Amino acid sequence: MASVPSPIVMLSAIAVAMASITFFATRSEEPTERRVDQATVASAEPTTPAHEATPTATKKPEPRVNRGEVYVEVFNNSGIKGLAARTASRATQVGWQVVGEDNWYGAIPASTVYYPARLKAAGKQLALDLGLGRTALAVSPMKMDRLTVVLTADAAG
Repeated sequence: MASVPSPIVMLSAIAVAMASITFFATRSEEPTERRVDQATVASAEPTTPAHEATPTATKKPEPRVNRGEVYVEVFNNSGIKGLAARTASRATQVGWQVVGEDNWYGAIPASTVYYPARLKAAGKQLALDLGLGRTALAVSPMKMDRLTVVLTADAAG
C-alpha cells in the first residue's frame, strides 16, 4: 500500500521550487536603475532667466500620472513585520490603487519601485511619493500591468 504525501509536504516542495525559480530569475539580470529624489528632479528642470522667452513649441508636456488609475502591488523583502502593509497604506493615502501586498522571496539590494516601460513616469512618481530612491524596469515574474514595490530593511528607517 502506497502512502500519499501530506498537503503540507507538497506545499513546502512547491514553495521551495518557486523560491528557487525567483532567485535564479532575479539574480542573473543586472538591473537598470537610477536614483530618484527631489534634488534630482529639481536639478533636471531647466532654469530660464525671467527676461528670456521660452519657446513653447520645443517644450514637451510632462506626462501626467493619475494615481488612481495605476495598480500597485507592495511586497516585503525584509524581516520587518507589517512593512508592506504600512507602505501600502501610505500609497493608498496619496491616491494610488494598491491591489495587493505580500512577502517577496529573492535578493533585492535596496527598496525599489519596478515599472513596466509604459508606466515609467508613474513608477518614478510612486518612488517620490514613498521616499524610495530606486526604480527599475519590471522583470519576470512581476506583472506587467502594474507597479511593483519591493521593500527591504532600508525602507523602515
